[in-house]
Amino acid sequence: MRARTTSRDADLLALFQRHGYAIGDVPILQPAEPFIELSGEDIRRRLFLVSDGGTEETCLRPEFTIPAARAHLANGHAGEPAAHAFLGPVFRQRPGASGEFLQASVESFGRTDIEAADAEILALAIEAEALLGGGERPIRFGDVGLTAALIEALELPAPVARRVRQNGFSQPVSETAKAAAPSGLAAYQGVLGALKGADPAEARAFVKDLLSIAGIKAVGGRTAAEIADRFLEKASGDGAGLSSEQTAILRRFKAVSGDPDAMAADLRVLNEDAGLNLDAALDRFETRTGFMAARGIDLARIEASTAFARNLDYYSGCVFEFAGAADERPAIAGGRYDGLLRRLGAGADIPAVGCSIWLERFAGAA
Repeated sequence: MRARTTSRDADLLALFQRHGYAIGDVPILQPAEPFIELSGEDIRRRLFLVSDGGTEETCLRPEFTIPAARAHLANGHAGEPAAHAFLGPVFRQRPGASGEFLQASVESFGRTDIEAADAEILALAIEAEALLGGGERPIRFGDVGLTAALIEALELPAPVARRVRQNGFSQPVSETAKAAAPSGLAAYQGVLGALKGADPAEARAFVKDLLSIAGIKAVGGRTAAEIADRFLEKASGDGAGLSSEQTAILRRFKAVSGDPDAMAADLRVLNEDAGLNLDAALDRFETRTGFMAARGIDLARIEASTAFARNLDYYSGCVFEFAGAADERPAIAGGRYDGLLRRLGAGADIPAVGCSIWLERFAGAA
């Protein structure tokens, strides 16, 4: 059934406009490469790929953030602040459900008051939730910036750093990830043995060359570089090369949770105990919390955790999601993605933050 808008959707767009977000649109047909390279595995493997008769692989837009970022870069004013809102159909392969569904999105580019912009997006998401109805949902909250600061402080090797960012240290690789990895890694013990202890850059180049010779660009949504990193991770063993102190710090870090104030307090203690130099990242986290409180956000409703992360690869700062119904799919989700526009062609990082709303996941959705 084709996704269709309702009067409630018009009210939602009016809400965004009142907060200064210009209503925009982006083409349904998009180049596939940015989603394959920059999105999370969950979206990449659900793309509807379309042949346009040319050499460029295209897809039906699976979300609005990357198309909005590309449009912002194309307008010639990428360094200037801009705020856009979108509402329309997006397309993802979803077993047992329609591949076409409505999504709303707000995207804020170029604001240098980072923490205030983060708080604004979260407050706007809460207003949208109230307008759409269905009661208040738990809000899961995390900060990729804190994890990045810890990885830098501990000087983690690249395969371990990747795992910490995506899955959390000491967590097993998900069944989804296993399915998307090169099939039968155990069958390649000779390659894994050859890679063990090799220089990471040379080993990565070697694996990428092997994949290129085989004509493999992506497997299950993973790029050649990601497949190479997966081989290196397996070759070195999960957590190999880490000291007992690093391992203890990682596990202690990933166990921190609570409301934002409690989480920051616990991390300050860890920072002091371990001599980590997370001060700048913690200062930003606490400044954001202050702006959230100033906007009237109930901090007791925020379930903050260092282990929480969204399944999109381009997030670089705060991340959040409003839990869905019994199936636990998020009804609203978003976060900061300052590096995305640079990876799309900008000369430098451009501050950016936004969120998406799955309209079908609210009570009374048509």
